[in-house]
Amino acid sequence: MYERPENAGAHDRFWMLIRDALRARGVAAPDGLDRSVAIQDGWERPDLVLGQTCGLPLRARLHDRVQLVATLDYGLPDTPPGHYRSLFVVRRDDTDALENYAGRRFAYNQGCSHSGWAAPQSMAGRLGFRFAMHRATGSHRHSAMAVAGGAADIAAIDAISWRAIRRHDPAARALKVIGRTDAAPGLALIAARGMPVGEILCAVESALADLGQDDRRILGLAGVAAIPLAAYLAIATPPGPGQAQGDIAET
Repeated sequence: MYERPENAGAHDRFWMLIRDALRARGVAAPDGLDRSVAIQDGWERPDLVLGQTCGLPLRARLHDRVQLVATLDYGLPDTPPGHYRSLFVVRRDDTDALENYAGRRFAYNQGCSHSGWAAPQSMAGRLGFRFAMHRATGSHRHSAMAVAGGAADIAAIDAISWRAIRRHDPAARALKVIGRTDAAPGLALIAARGMPVGEILCAVESALADLGQDDRRILGLAGVAAIPLAAYLAIATPPGPGQAQGDIAET
C-alpha cells in the first residue's frame, strides 16, 4: 500500500524473496506482485496469499473474512514497533493551531482510511469539532498536493507516506507539520482464509532478513511486529464522509 514509482523495484525484490521462501516451505506463490487487481478487491480474493490492508477496513469488514499474518514495522520515531500515526500538514504560512482549522477545507485520501480519515476526525472530536468541509483526493500524496496548491487547507498524512513525500515530492517544501494523532496499529499483512499463516509469517521474516540494506532503506522497513487482532478492533471509528450532520463534500 506504500508503493510509488521510486520504490516499486524494492517491493518487487522483497516479494521475490517472500515468494522463494514460501515455495521452499511448500506454499504455492505467484511469480510477481499483481498490480492489475485493485487493492480493495484483492483483500477478499479467496486465493490471496499475502496482502496489506489499512486498519479501518480490517476492523470494519475484513476481520472475520481474512487472516491476520503480522504487521510490518517501519521504524517510526517515538512510535511503538508496528504502529504508525497521522501528521497534520498545512501550508507554511498558515496557523499552527489545529483548532483553527475547524470549518476549513480538509483533504483526505479515502473514507476507508484510518490515517487519512478516522484518526484525524477522532482527534478533531477531542478538540470539540469535526472536519465537516472535506474533499477526497485518492491518495496521501494527492492530499499533500491539494494543501500545497491551495485546494485544501489541511490534511492528515500517514507518517510513513509523509516520509516518502518529503523525500520525493517538491510539494512538501510548501508544507509544515502542526500536530499528530495517537499511534495505532499499522497496516496489516493479511491472507485468505485457509492459507497457512504460520508458514507465511516465517517466509516474510526470512525475506526481510535477506533483503538488501538499500532496499530496506528505500522501503523504510525495520522489522515485523506481532500485533493481535484485538488491538485493531479496539480502535474507534468515527462517522464516515457524509455520515454526520453538516458535512459538506467538495469536488
